[in-house]
Amino acid sequence: MALKSVEEYIESLRKLNIEVYMFGKKIKNPVDNPIIKPSLNSVAMTYELAQKDEYSHLMTTNSTVTGEKINRFCHIHHSTDDLIKKVKMQRLMGQKTGACFQRCVGMDAMNAVYSTTFDMDKELGTDYHERFLKFLEYVQKEDLVVDGAMTDPKGDRNLSPSQQTDPDLYLHVVEKREDGIIVRGAKAHQTGIVNSHEVLVMPTCTMKKEDKEYAVAFSVPVDTQGIKMIYGRQSCDTRKLEAGTLDRGNPKFGGHEALVIFDDVFVPNDRIFMCEEYEFSGVLVERFAGFHRQSYGGCKVGVGDVLIGATALAADYNGVPKVTHIKDKIIEMIHLNETLYCAGIACSCEGHPTPAGSYEINMLLANVCKQNVTRFPYEIARLAEDIAGGLLVTMPSEEDFKDEVLGKYLDKYLKGKNEIPTLDRMKVLRLIENITLGTAAVGYRTESMHGAGSPQAQRIMISRQSSLENKKQFAKDILDIK
Repeated sequence: MALKSVEEYIESLRKLNIEVYMFGKKIKNPVDNPIIKPSLNSVAMTYELAQKDEYSHLMTTNSTVTGEKINRFCHIHHSTDDLIKKVKMQRLMGQKTGACFQRCVGMDAMNAVYSTTFDMDKELGTDYHERFLKFLEYVQKEDLVVDGAMTDPKGDRNLSPSQQTDPDLYLHVVEKREDGIIVRGAKAHQTGIVNSHEVLVMPTCTMKKEDKEYAVAFSVPVDTQGIKMIYGRQSCDTRKLEAGTLDRGNPKFGGHEALVIFDDVFVPNDRIFMCEEYEFSGVLVERFAGFHRQSYGGCKVGVGDVLIGATALAADYNGVPKVTHIKDKIIEMIHLNETLYCAGIACSCEGHPTPAGSYEINMLLANVCKQNVTRFPYEIARLAEDIAGGLLVTMPSEEDFKDEVLGKYLDKYLKGKNEIPTLDRMKVLRLIENITLGTAAVGYRTESMHGAGSPQAQRIMISRQSSLENKKQFAKDILDIK
């Protein structure tokens, strides 16, 4: 198959028997649920664009495993060109959806596991890499969505996994069998898992010997017995249940997160890619984090493009596009957004080959990229809210606009520039609200802070990767200090 159509992707989800809960109730049909549907549409766009010739150079590539044409979201990077196209693809996806399109985490997880299992086999004599290659071939041939699962609930952050009062606060191996293992625990903030086929689990931090049962990596289908998904709430999420589309802000697209419970889940041997090899847990975490921090130089920039465009439209519709301070603020938004993109491209251009033959980004620049993402989108959002005006958060509902009596007053008093329909002005303001405050804020504003690790996590990596002693030596050489 190699490349699924949108229809084939949606049908493949219907065949899954996943256990999803929302508002205290089990969801019988997640595919058609109105709250989940916008996030499904975002993932579907990764399939739709892959079928179009004008986007195929970014959305598709040839597999290094099968030689077939595959979706780039299933690809292992084998050149700096691959790394660059990944970022450009993510920006394109952000531009087309204005939301989180959910396949990045799995792509980054697969690339991290690929090189780490190779290194493990070389040093330990295991066969994890061979197992992973078979899994990868399956993912590529079936064009599957893989959820990358790293973040554990963690409990008391001052205690290691093995020191927790409740041992399940980090996902761990509870039983070893001849045919596989039993795992228990949870993964939090799982982006797009309800729209996924597989969940690829990784350890959440560097493990020590006493934590070895928590050093586990594997993949299983999302409908494996014992996996429960509790859908995360987002601001304004129930607006999707209302008639009409205006108050949704982004009427077509969205993202989602979920808390995923692993209640004594069986993992067969051929799907285990790490089991108590704690010495490699930190390597896997750092590689995944690096790839995912690179990703933010693409996806957040694409959504930023939509926000900047909507803000410029709001200025047009308010009749102030040429006012000096408005122009200057939009220029600043563009400057900040393109700076994020620069870092995403730079860490890709400075990529290097791994012993496994895959390519890894420049780790320092990837962490610089994500550190900027924890700051710049907040300023971009602030400027968007500044230009949009207070009506952004005081606008009446779509039902008021439709009312025979109230509608004419709203059309009269909420009009901006005369030739622009009042409803068009309201649509733009709702989109800005959605990206900065509403459901899309999960995939833009808040995720910019916490996705791919907290700001402090990047600062730690920047410190490790900065070669400070070399910089000291540069100064010494110039001053002839021996």
